[in-house]
Amino acid sequence: MELTALEFDLLALLASDPGVVMRRSALLDRLWGPEFVADDHLVDVHVANIRRKLGDDPASPRFIETVRGVGYRLRVPD
Repeated sequence: MELTALEFDLLALLASDPGVVMRRSALLDRLWGPEFVADDHLVDVHVANIRRKLGDDPASPRFIETVRGVGYRLRVPD
């Protein structure tokens, strides 16, 4: 599967601490820098792209789980 550099960095960041919820604002700061001004929706768009490439269903995620109103976490296998 081909990921952009940003998608790879986002996935690596989530994978660095599986099961831990990462806030959208923290992901923005870590990936784009604290001076970058953007809406949290930018993270949502990149997560959606990664999910599509992984074949992950947001309604029943196997890999990236949405924590409503907070952010995302990489699922830990059951």
